[in-house]
Amino acid sequence: MSAIRNGHPNGGAHGEIPITSVTMRFSDIPDTIEVPVQDQEDEAVDLDLVNLIDDPTELCTLLENERAACTYWMTVSLAYAKKGNVDHAIEMLTRGCSVIPAKVPKSQDEIAKEREELAKRKEKDKKDEPQVDTMKPNNEWLNMINCLCWMYLWKSREAPRVPNEGALVSEAKTKDYYLKLATSSLNDALRLSPEFPPLSLVRGVLRLLKASLQTPAKASMPGYADRDKADILKDALKDFDQASKASQGKNILALLGRARAQFMYGSYKESLETYQSVLRKRPDLVDPDPRIGIGCCYWQLRHRDDAKQAWERCLEINPDSKTANILLGLYYLDASGRVPTNSPEFVRLYKKAMIEYTQKSFKIDKNQPLTCVTFASYFLSSKKFSHVDSLANKAIQHTDVNAIASDGWYLLARKEHMSGNVKIAADYYRRADEARGGLEKGYPPAKFGAAQLSVIKNDLGEAKLRLEKIIQSASKNERNYEAMVLLGTLYAEEVFANQSKENKTAEMRKARDYLEHVRTAWKDPKKNLSPDPAILLNLARLYESDYPEKALECLLQVEQLELDQIPSSEHPTDIEDESALRNALRKNLPPQLLNNIGCFYSQSEKHSLASQMFETALSSCVRIREKAEKGEDIDMDMDMDALVTTISFNLGRSYEYQNLTDEAVKVYEELLRRYDDYTHAKVRLAYIKLRKNPNKEGPDAVAKLYQENPSDLDVRALYGWYLGRMSSRKKSGNVNEDPEMRHWRHTVRNYHNTHDCYALIGMGNLHMMAAREMRRETEQEKQKRSAAYKHAVGFFDKVLLIDPKNAHAAQGIAIALVEDKKDYKAALPIFLKVRETIKDANVYINIGHIYAELRQFSKAIESYETALSKEGKANDPGVLACLGRTWLNRGKHERNLYAYKTALDYAQKALEVSPDAIHFKFNVAFVQIQQVQHIMNVPETQRTLAQLEEASEGLEAAIVALDEIATHPQPPYPKADLEQRANMARNTQRKQLGRQIESQKDYEEKNKEKLAAALELRQAEIRRREEEKKKALDLERERQEKIRKEREEIAARDRALAQQRMEEDKARAEAEMTTDSETGEKVKRKRKTKPKPSGEPKSKGRSRRKKAESDDDDDDRSEEERQPKKKRKLASKKEATSKYKSAEIVVDSSDDDQADALERAERALDNHGSPRFDADDASRADDNQDRMDVDNAADQNDDEDEEEMATSRATMKRARRGRVLDDSDEDEGEDGGPANAGSDADDGEPAAADTSMVDAADEDEED
Repeated sequence: MSAIRNGHPNGGAHGEIPITSVTMRFSDIPDTIEVPVQDQEDEAVDLDLVNLIDDPTELCTLLENERAACTYWMTVSLAYAKKGNVDHAIEMLTRGCSVIPAKVPKSQDEIAKEREELAKRKEKDKKDEPQVDTMKPNNEWLNMINCLCWMYLWKSREAPRVPNEGALVSEAKTKDYYLKLATSSLNDALRLSPEFPPLSLVRGVLRLLKASLQTPAKASMPGYADRDKADILKDALKDFDQASKASQGKNILALLGRARAQFMYGSYKESLETYQSVLRKRPDLVDPDPRIGIGCCYWQLRHRDDAKQAWERCLEINPDSKTANILLGLYYLDASGRVPTNSPEFVRLYKKAMIEYTQKSFKIDKNQPLTCVTFASYFLSSKKFSHVDSLANKAIQHTDVNAIASDGWYLLARKEHMSGNVKIAADYYRRADEARGGLEKGYPPAKFGAAQLSVIKNDLGEAKLRLEKIIQSASKNERNYEAMVLLGTLYAEEVFANQSKENKTAEMRKARDYLEHVRTAWKDPKKNLSPDPAILLNLARLYESDYPEKALECLLQVEQLELDQIPSSEHPTDIEDESALRNALRKNLPPQLLNNIGCFYSQSEKHSLASQMFETALSSCVRIREKAEKGEDIDMDMDMDALVTTISFNLGRSYEYQNLTDEAVKVYEELLRRYDDYTHAKVRLAYIKLRKNPNKEGPDAVAKLYQENPSDLDVRALYGWYLGRMSSRKKSGNVNEDPEMRHWRHTVRNYHNTHDCYALIGMGNLHMMAAREMRRETEQEKQKRSAAYKHAVGFFDKVLLIDPKNAHAAQGIAIALVEDKKDYKAALPIFLKVRETIKDANVYINIGHIYAELRQFSKAIESYETALSKEGKANDPGVLACLGRTWLNRGKHERNLYAYKTALDYAQKALEVSPDAIHFKFNVAFVQIQQVQHIMNVPETQRTLAQLEEASEGLEAAIVALDEIATHPQPPYPKADLEQRANMARNTQRKQLGRQIESQKDYEEKNKEKLAAALELRQAEIRRREEEKKKALDLERERQEKIRKEREEIAARDRALAQQRMEEDKARAEAEMTTDSETGEKVKRKRKTKPKPSGEPKSKGRSRRKKAESDDDDDDRSEEERQPKKKRKLASKKEATSKYKSAEIVVDSSDDDQADALERAERALDNHGSPRFDADDASRADDNQDRMDVDNAADQNDDEDEEEMATSRATMKRARRGRVLDDSDEDEGEDGGPANAGSDADDGEPAAADTSMVDAADEDEED
């Protein structure tokens, strides 16, 4: 049942029952009462029950002296209760119970009847039976006890939950105190008469209150009652069932109690049904109002709009309902939490919640716990702590719901937390958590607050433990993202604080995971989470070293968030281009953000974008300074001079990367003009001069800088680089006497306590260079060389101990492994890892060398070509020579003439770049000779005469080149060897190649016609395939276009039929309505039953007919024959069900066979009739299925004959699952359907890795 029935929330239709009285409590209490005087029948005492005296002692004495009946005692007591004087009512009821006897004598008839029963029992069982009790329970006394119990329960609702401060626990009259009194009185009555019906109801309510105050168990599941509470609620359900049974289902309060027990038990669907049954029986009931319970059930079932409608209906009936007002206020507060806080919708919803509903509820009852706790949260947000304290304590004291008490303690904890009272706040957080169960269950906000207090106390271990428990206990669909943010931030701060001390890989991974979970949740609109720049900045720092591209992505997202915050009033109006507008708005962003983005752009070699960011950051600094001069509010903690200096230096470095040396010099000189002691700028200027003028001005600048700053490590690094790279001095045989080595040793010993990584790497490089030049002919020389490499590796290892992520030291170790141990497989992973950090061509060259040695020629060629693409390496002769050698080895390995030709091309390019290099000239001659040797071994069918002639020309050029090389003063090989190789080419290879040319001529002359025919056939076959491919593509396009047009026509026809059907249904509905002669309202026309022929037996009802139809098909057919109208409808349905089910076809546009299946389906669709039958039947079934229960109940007698038709139609609707395919369905392909099959077939196999090649080079390859 919905909260709306017949278009009206929880009410009737046009003739809705008017509710004139808001509440019926105490409506039977008269204004006056006449108490008869004892022994004087004509006299009575009039009591004014409106203006009762404050002290009920006189009334008690009067009623006692006059021996008034129980009715008078209870009436006066209820009159006091009506005025709110519950204590006086309890006093009178207690006095009356002491006056009125608990037992009364039985009548003689009752005694005689019991004696007869005892006698029969004695005669039957042959046992002595007890004597007959002449007394029986006094129902009047029981009624008074029952009323007294209700008064105690009333007082329990109003009593404080815990004793007030300073009060003795034993003397405090708390909720538990009054519940104990009620239990004691109820037990007295039950001992006297356990079967007295009114006692069942009060016992059930007593158990509800006990269950509500029951402290939740710490191990129970969320959303379900714990074991002790569940036992109490089960007993309460039995009591309510017993009370309802005694009244034959007429006791509405028993039903309401049952609904409340079910709600507390967590059975919200069952509770909803019970509340709805109460509303159906008593639609005029408003105090208590079942609509409140209906709305609460809908809320727990996630039907919040239905809950809202139920509560609004409650306010329509009773505008002063404090509960409905506060519940609607909570609804709008919840709705405001689902929209951005900076949106106008949030302001509207929040004002409506607090002003229109919550404030009204507070004015009606200032002690309403739910209202108090809601207002306290509002005052907490506005930091009015005095109001928070009073309202939260009031909510705790007056509520009998643990969740509200938990909210009260939580608000007090937040108040103390914000005030800095950590110890008190921790105690309140604990109480708030325990009020909801504690441990794994508990209250997550209170647990989160306790974790925050642990952070304040710097107990980070406890804080992380608490947060991890919060995250683990949360369900997958309701993750605690606040806990994830705080936990991820704690792990991130731990990583940032120990970057150079300990290995924090696990903490970094956890920090990334938690923060990324939150970042992913921002994309889900249902979660309504706003992006937080602080999270993105922490992620950027975490990604900075390992994943710089992800760090840049985070910073760009922060930039977008900052740009979105700029008001439109600050947007320039004269810029229309989007990119230009973005650049203009960047000046309003923080300069630190722009500087960091520029650094990441520079690291990824996007130097133009980096320069743009640095320039914009400087403009942002200028804007901030202008604001400060105008007296505007800015961040005064920012060191603007230091920020401008850093950004300017970064801009100069960016200019250097772009070879804009003049601009970089201007930037550095401007920095030195402002800060003449800025050493970094001096270093860059000296380096630029050294590169521009390496002979005079550059060395002088470096020497002067070194003399001025001999202790600065950056200056010493530049001077060491100058000694090693730019000096023209002759290398000494002893590495220890090298000036660069002495410089580095002096740096390590005197200036940085052996921890200068740059100096240590320089020393390791020098030792490795010395080892590389050592002789290795004898075993002793090899051992000495290996020791030198180990010495170099020792320096690199020391650097890695200081800085585990130093890529240059790792590269040095990898080079030593290759040159000393020939361990290519161990060195390759190191180079691949170094490649991610050092964006230098030499890294790719080293990787190419290793792949070439491992005979993985394809990867080696790829690495060399990547090195060529780097800046300054486009025509590097060394890289070109490496490519030529690799292609030559690949040609020998694969016996591929094309590889030989490519090797010759690269060798010639290297010679063109460096024509004076004699070894490059030898390389060209060597490749030409190798090419001749290979082509002579190629079969005649796989070579051509032109290739042989080209090889002959190359051989002649190689002979000339070898002769010239032999006469060079410094030949790459001994002169005799070169002359011998030239003579062999001149005498032997020239003759052999001449014979091969003649043989090839004869072969091609003999097979000229065959070769031409074969070539013509091949070209014809190629043309035919291209034509077939083009024709197939044209046909496919035509077919797709045809399918598209047909579908558009079908969709248009379906829309027209649906519109026509809607109009027909509307007209039919209007025709079936008529005007009621009594009320004048529109009502449904009743069907006239067709008179049966005489002699035909009378129908025995709907159930028997349905049974006959289910048992015998023949009887069903005979029934159809007797009712022609039904026969006509069933015939149309049968025709509709025979149609083709198009939903069982999934079309793949790439499959011709399935295209034929689609065409067959479309032809079948046209042949089997119009789709209107499906639309008609589906709409008829919907008409029946969409009807509510109340509609079916109202029309049950009128539509009895149509129920069978509605059932069959609904069955037909379930049987047909037809749908119209759209263009997106073609490409989806579900679970191995044709679309998936087509996509698998189109995907190509991944190319196998080139790992099976073997080097075919011989000793003659050395260059």
